[in-house]
Amino acid sequence: MLRTQFEQDLQKLHSQFYEMGTMVSDAIYKSVQAFVNHDKVLAKEVIENDHNINEMEIKLEKKSFEMIALQQPVTTDLRMIVTVLKASSDLERLGDQAVAIAKATIRVKGNKRIPEIEARLSEMSKEVIGMVNEVLTAYVKNNEEKAEEIAKRDEIINQYYDTITHDTIAEMKKNPETIVGGTDYLQVVGFLERIGDYVTNICEWIVYLKTGRIAELTDNTDNNN
Repeated sequence: MLRTQFEQDLQKLHSQFYEMGTMVSDAIYKSVQAFVNHDKVLAKEVIENDHNINEMEIKLEKKSFEMIALQQPVTTDLRMIVTVLKASSDLERLGDQAVAIAKATIRVKGNKRIPEIEARLSEMSKEVIGMVNEVLTAYVKNNEEKAEEIAKRDEIINQYYDTITHDTIAEMKKNPETIVGGTDYLQVVGFLERIGDYVTNICEWIVYLKTGRIAELTDNTDNNN
């Protein structure tokens, strides 16, 4: 009877984690759309809805600690709960990056924009959102190989970061009118790059869940996160 209750609680934990992940993915998508479309109404919606993501993390954390205290799980069961605890913390940080992008949108005051950079940011965001959605699926399916594959794609995000940063700075030097707007681009590309890092963290927790080892799937030593 106790085991059945534990399994039900664990399944509920997984479902809530996935629900939180879809909320985060939606927030990232909307925040970038708001930024490139100069949509301050949508940006405010992202900021206002962030409390739902925070509340979900608190709920997951509370339930996880409760299960550890009452059930005293060991080995695989314990790893499952620890994975939810750690990965939900990374999801919450992903939500924070979405809010930061939304806030950058609200700060913009009709500055000279650079359409080519905004198009590249939109491309980068699609790659990032793809990683977020796929890591949620890898988590649900407990797919270690898929998690490792997703983590490798962080290199693509880093390449976008390098290219957009280089091109933005070059444009700012060439046209002083783009300096204020360009600063926003540099901030947003940094937020997107961090999202890639947090997704990689979740990939590492999926590997931990399956194998019991914490592996560094990418080298983030050059990132200032």
